[in-house]
Amino acid sequence: MPTDKLYDVWARRNPQFETHFEESLLRQFTEYGGGSVESMSSKGKIFGAGYELYIFAFFVGLYANKRKELTGEKKSLGQPIQFWGNLDSKKFRKAYPKLREYIFSALVAKTNDLDLLALEKGEITDRKAVDYLIDTMEQYSNYGFHVMKEKINDNPNYFYKNTGFMDVILDLVPSKPNNGKTEEIEAL
Repeated sequence: MPTDKLYDVWARRNPQFETHFEESLLRQFTEYGGGSVESMSSKGKIFGAGYELYIFAFFVGLYANKRKELTGEKKSLGQPIQFWGNLDSKKFRKAYPKLREYIFSALVAKTNDLDLLALEKGEITDRKAVDYLIDTMEQYSNYGFHVMKEKINDNPNYFYKNTGFMDVILDLVPSKPNNGKTEEIEAL
C-alpha cells in the first residue's frame, strides 16, 4: 500500500499559535481572518494572510536558534501549510511554494526528536514524525511572536517604520566586516 511522503503529511497540517497573538500581531499586521491582498494596503496591513506573519515568526526563531513552548490557550492558524503562498496575486505578489520546502528542510534538520531511521523501519508512524516537526515549527514561531510582541511593548510604532520587520531579521544575521564601506540593499 503506497504511503504519502512525509512532506505531504506535514503540508496537510495546520500549526497552532498562542491566542493572545491573534489581536496583538496577526490582526494588526495581516489580513488574518478574511480580506484580500487588494484591500491590504488600504488598511495599512504589512502582510497578506496570517500565515505570512507566522512564516516570519518561524524564521525569527530559526535564525535566533531559540524555541518557546506554547502555553495557555492555543488556536489553529486557519489554513493547512500546503496552501501557504501557492497563488499569485493581482497586487505584485508572486507564489512562493519553494518557501514551504525550505521550512520543511529546516524542520527535518532541527527537530531533535525525529528519528528518520525509526521512521524508515516503521518503528514510528508518519503522523508521529510530523507531530515532532509541527512541534518544532510551533516553538520556533512562538519564540518569533514573543520577540515581535516585546518590540511592540517597548515601542508601539516599531513595526510601522519602513525597516521594522527587516531590522528584526538583520539583528539575527551576523554582519561581516566591510572595511567601513556601506552597501545598499537592492530592491527585489
